[in-house]
Amino acid sequence: MNSQMAYAEGKGSIDVQLTPDEALALTGVEFNGNPKIKSEAQRKIRNAFEKTFDFNSDAR
Repeated sequence: MNSQMAYAEGKGSIDVQLTPDEALALTGVEFNGNPKIKSEAQRKIRNAFEKTFDFNSDAR
């Protein structure tokens, strides 16, 4: 299964808990005091997708 098929089949939802700062960082707000906020939020979302969808590298 490739990643495009995983998205087409995955019409459900995933739950990701973000802090308010992480959610704002994903909308484009920049936190000059802590630039890692956005990358932490992206990591949380990526981990949730990997747990939900099967991204099998053999199918590529």
